[in-house]
Amino acid sequence: MAQDEDKMAPESIDPAEIGLREIDALNTAEFALEALRIERDEFRDRFMRALADAENSRKRADRDRREAEQYGSTRLARDLLPVYDNLSRALDAAGEEVRVSSAALIEGVELTLRELSSVMTKHGMTPITPKAGDVFDPQLHQAMFEAPVPGTKAGQIIQVMTQGFMLHDRLLRPAQVGVSSTPAGSA
Repeated sequence: MAQDEDKMAPESIDPAEIGLREIDALNTAEFALEALRIERDEFRDRFMRALADAENSRKRADRDRREAEQYGSTRLARDLLPVYDNLSRALDAAGEEVRVSSAALIEGVELTLRELSSVMTKHGMTPITPKAGDVFDPQLHQAMFEAPVPGTKAGQIIQVMTQGFMLHDRLLRPAQVGVSSTPAGSA
């Protein structure tokens, strides 16, 4: 049997070479394993970035949808403001004599204005109604003129020409106002 074992063992193999081959094989396996780990980490990083991009896109689309719902009607809302202004001016221009002689007409205009106001409020439009004596706010008001008026402080509203409007939390149109400058003689 010893002869059989000698026949099976190759005669030209040096024991030192066996160690070097195992070390080379081990180094190659470790290198391949490390390369796979690096590749895995790169794929994980790409996956996490793609997941984050998808989440950001979803959030952006959701925000854009909400804004479109709230502010998509901005152009229509701006187009309705002159109608509101004209109905208000018509009622303000009607003197007492016209109100008595055309009571039904005036009532119809008042009802139309009330209905328009109701629809505007329903869709998130709220009026900005400054009064004489209020402080001018450039975020809500547009100064149409400035005049020194005795008994007022600089920056106070002295006249309101048109109401302003907000659409939800955005300014749709500033209120157009006259503002007091420092009264003459007090400078």
